Amino acid sequence: MKYYLISGEASGDLHGSYLIRALKTLDPEAQFRAWGGDLMVKEGALLVKHYKTLAFMGFWEVLYNLNTILRNIKLCKKDILQTNPDIIIYIDYPGFNLRIAKWAKKKGFKNHYYISPQVWAWKENRVHQMKRTLDALYVILPFEKNYFKSRHQFPVQFVGHPLLDQIQNIKTENDFYSSNKLEINKPIITLLPGSRYQEIKKILPLFVQVAEHFEKYQFIIAGAPGISPECYTPFLQNTSIKILYSKTHQLLKNSTAALITSGTATLEAALLGVPQLVCYKTSRLNYWIGKSFIKLKYISLVNLILDKAVVTELIQNACSNRNLIQHLNQLLKEENLKKLAEDYKTLMKELGGPGASKTTAQLLIKALKQS
Repeated sequence: MKYYLISGEASGDLHGSYLIRALKTLDPEAQFRAWGGDLMVKEGALLVKHYKTLAFMGFWEVLYNLNTILRNIKLCKKDILQTNPDIIIYIDYPGFNLRIAKWAKKKGFKNHYYISPQVWAWKENRVHQMKRTLDALYVILPFEKNYFKSRHQFPVQFVGHPLLDQIQNIKTENDFYSSNKLEINKPIITLLPGSRYQEIKKILPLFVQVAEHFEKYQFIIAGAPGISPECYTPFLQNTSIKILYSKTHQLLKNSTAALITSGTATLEAALLGVPQLVCYKTSRLNYWIGKSFIKLKYISLVNLILDKAVVTELIQNACSNRNLIQHLNQLLKEENLKKLAEDYKTLMKELGGPGASKTTAQLLIKALKQS
């Protein structure tokens, strides 16, 4: 079978690579063509476009790069027609993917969506289009199944969260401190300032200021895929902050705490048992527009899944030097660490067990055989 996968971010490349691996075990003759990244290529996919050229964040950035986005949509449609895949698998990235799915449905292609757009957060009207254009939707958050079924009469498949597979497969790195030239006697606080340069330049200077007040700790940046060291280093002059690439899970496993820009990383840290502060800052325009459309109590996946304020969220004006220092000191207190550990256990139970990639692959193969 010929599979065509479309993702537009580093997380999509990661989840897509695990899905490809699972599909290969069930369909040894499978061929994969993808919009993704290095991880999908490593699993054998032929890359059409790298996500580095696709990721535009915020309303202004999307508007500014609109011509590029439209050219990419045109290229994607042309490539699908030329390769004629048996199935198209969309991975998150809704602004792009839903446009392609609408077109592909009219052309008679099979549309399967893995990792739903977060329509429960904003643009709920997209659900109507999804019902018309998708042959199947595989969701990874426990509350999404009930949301789609009860609220929109849209039957979906809850497959579990793919992060559980990835966390389970982490290998312990012996002598982590010495092998990465870290200070052995200093506990680590990991910094995850985002996966896009627009996020990094907003939040990293603030993280650097906070690090100056915690001399007993060493602050290490988990380098984001696709972000070069040159994007970080202008903010790190005259500091001892280091950058580690391709070691995010190992770094978190060895951390006392983490400062994280909201995203999938908040869930990764929680599943690894790492105490965290969720920090988010954007331009005033983006924040004002986002606040007008997004109606959620929380922005972190941890709090959304458990429906309560388990981890502290410092957003926009609240994300200040003073607040970060105060809340980080509070977070590191023993009684708070114990309470957080209990909440993390509850989170793990809510997400179910590992096997999201395998389950999704099985459902895809079943759908192809039935058709």
